[in-house]
Amino acid sequence: MPRTLFEAQHEDFRDSFRHFLEREVVPHYDTWERDGIVPRDLFRRAGAHGFLAMAVPEEYGGAGADDFRFNVVVNEETQRIGAGGVTLGLTLHNDVALPYFLDHTTPEQRRRWLPGIASGDLLTAIAMTEPGMGSDLAGLQTKAVRQGDHYVVSGSKTFITNGINADLVITAVRTDATQRHGGISLLVIERDTPGFERGRNLDKLGLHAQDTAELFFHDVEVPVDNLLGAEGQGFAQMVSHLPQERLSIAVTAVAASRAALGWTLGYVKERCAFGRPIGSFQQNRQTLAEMRTEVEIAGVFLDRCIEAQCTRVLTAEQAAMAKWWCTELQGRVVDRCVQLHGGYGYMLEYPITRAYADARVTRIFGGTTEIMKEIIGRADGLG
Repeated sequence: MPRTLFEAQHEDFRDSFRHFLEREVVPHYDTWERDGIVPRDLFRRAGAHGFLAMAVPEEYGGAGADDFRFNVVVNEETQRIGAGGVTLGLTLHNDVALPYFLDHTTPEQRRRWLPGIASGDLLTAIAMTEPGMGSDLAGLQTKAVRQGDHYVVSGSKTFITNGINADLVITAVRTDATQRHGGISLLVIERDTPGFERGRNLDKLGLHAQDTAELFFHDVEVPVDNLLGAEGQGFAQMVSHLPQERLSIAVTAVAASRAALGWTLGYVKERCAFGRPIGSFQQNRQTLAEMRTEVEIAGVFLDRCIEAQCTRVLTAEQAAMAKWWCTELQGRVVDRCVQLHGGYGYMLEYPITRAYADARVTRIFGGTTEIMKEIIGRADGLG
């Protein structure tokens, strides 16, 4: 079905970004998967070509393109080449962290941080999750005690995307122990701040090129000037930005499904058994037809959600619908595609194998499928 979401400027951007990926990512991605991290310099090169933080205003060195469709192009193209680790690093920076710096910063903070965020000299991360906390943001224990013109931060975080590479870490802290949601604030903790330590680059099932780390704060002194918004607003700030984060995950899920389906169609046309291509067998043909239909349906709904986000009318429950449905679809598609590859689907030399491992976490991070269904159910007045 023809897509009507994009305009000529988005397709020009896609063409430029596709060439960038073919030149800067494809030849090196296997090495990055083995190393467990994408080199910091890739983000600087992406920034130099205008592929980072596109919504940053021109006065701060950005493109001034406050249009989520450019973000969608970045997500789709990195998934097209099977570079999930690059996808996650870029989307965390562009889709998840940037809105906090655009919406909750003072003029002085914007002057200090936005130029580097746009250029790639300042890579971002968000530290919410803590050991044992799971999805309960109100249960976080990392505390920040104000002492004069700074806060003293103590605690730890885990599963932090860009945790090794990040220069600016938006950190959820408890500034008021007497409140639950109202006691949470957001502090930007900068690289090399004394007492701020990075733990292991975590060894994951998939997305090996993406640095995911533990973070530790040992009486870290953070200037009050690094507070985003006002004290006690952190929970509301996080909730307000979750729909775009979840939509971004849905975008990558559908793009990954399209890529998996494309690789598999190519494979079944070439792989022969019993004297003919395996794609010509009725069972396989119908399996592929089912997957193509589901991916097309998901894509249409997703494009409507993207349009809603571009006009700032996407609701939390719509984003939850997109997130859970599209990531569950991704899981089904890549699993069936592995099956159609047979034994070769279990070999890492084939992109479908990596895609299978990369796909599993999308049903977990950004809010589990079960949490997404709770959000939808409660919006219907059922909770």
